[in-house]
Amino acid sequence: MLNEKTIEIIKSTVPVLEKHGKDITTRFYQLMFSKHPELLNIFNHANQRQGRQQTALANAVYAAAANIDQLESILPVVKQIGQKHRALGVLPEHYPIVGENLLAAIKDVLGDAATEEIIGAWAEAYGVIADAFIGIEQKMYKEAKEQPGGWEGFRGFLVDKKVKESDVITSFYLKPQDGGLIASYKAGQYLTVKVQPEGEKNTHIRHYSLSDAPGKDYYRISVKREDAGVVSNYLHKNIEAGNILAVSAPAGDFVFEEKETPVVFISGGVGLTPMVSMLKTVIEQQPEREVTFIHAALNSHVHAMKDEVNEVANNYSTVKNFVVYSEPTEQDKIEKVYDKEGFIDLDWLKSVINDKNADFYFCGPIPFMKVIFRALKEWGVSDDHIHYEFFGPAGTLEEPTVSVQ
Repeated sequence: MLNEKTIEIIKSTVPVLEKHGKDITTRFYQLMFSKHPELLNIFNHANQRQGRQQTALANAVYAAAANIDQLESILPVVKQIGQKHRALGVLPEHYPIVGENLLAAIKDVLGDAATEEIIGAWAEAYGVIADAFIGIEQKMYKEAKEQPGGWEGFRGFLVDKKVKESDVITSFYLKPQDGGLIASYKAGQYLTVKVQPEGEKNTHIRHYSLSDAPGKDYYRISVKREDAGVVSNYLHKNIEAGNILAVSAPAGDFVFEEKETPVVFISGGVGLTPMVSMLKTVIEQQPEREVTFIHAALNSHVHAMKDEVNEVANNYSTVKNFVVYSEPTEQDKIEKVYDKEGFIDLDWLKSVINDKNADFYFCGPIPFMKVIFRALKEWGVSDDHIHYEFFGPAGTLEEPTVSVQ
């Protein structure tokens, strides 16, 4: 436990962290990777370049400082980060490295303002925070290994089938190389894939949402090819049926919940993947539950798994399916394969959804999610009925935006 003096010092640094948090975390990563380049095998390089990882860490450090006297209040955040750490292979021995370089970064950025008293208090506080992470993650490692079909670390999976879903999204069906059982998962969770493309100095690790319902003898991930995506391009161009991928056990805290309320799934682009898993799960587990499925895309060329979703909607009277295209092709217009042209807005949501007391799940690009979040809040949907997932480091949806793509 921290004493009152240490808590007081940590809380006094909260305004400084608000102002300089990203500078501190940017410097932290510079220091850590220069001293421990082997850790580049764990961290997502793209998130580093885009600044998303630095922002996410700054927010986490800020939250820890602001709640240092009641760390239990940020337990959901700790568990969310812990899920990703377990999937990546972050271990207890990594935490002293992080602590040493975080304190050094605070000193570098704050200069003389980082007194010995402040650094000492932060060293003590970091020890408590690190212990919380380590304790939670150790339980997660144990559960991942000891569950039926579970395993430790990364396991070889055979690409059983590769299916092109759209111009930019391809699905990979994975079966264990050793022929053993595979762990089940909850709809909405992800797999973590580790690769080392030819010419790359480091391994690269990415999380990909599972896009089918659990309970099968395979896993399916559906990967969007990003223009500058090292891993997505490698998977699309180099990985074929018969190849082996290194995969860690399913993880993630964005999961579908069995409830009695109607449920609404809203996706943009590749945010479709966890929504399809949830859709297929609800019809298997709760076929009587009222479902509204809404997907937004540029047009039919990049709209993945549309036949799969249409089949579900055609076979289950409880499922309503809507498609929104922001830039439909001429053929799309002739065939009338979409329900709305343009972007999702609150008035349109109200016209297709009967009950604002439904549970809403959504995923997609951050600008898309910001608009959906703002619309639901404006409609008066309660916080406990709003569920969403960030692809990559967690961010915030509070800032307003103008359009959905």
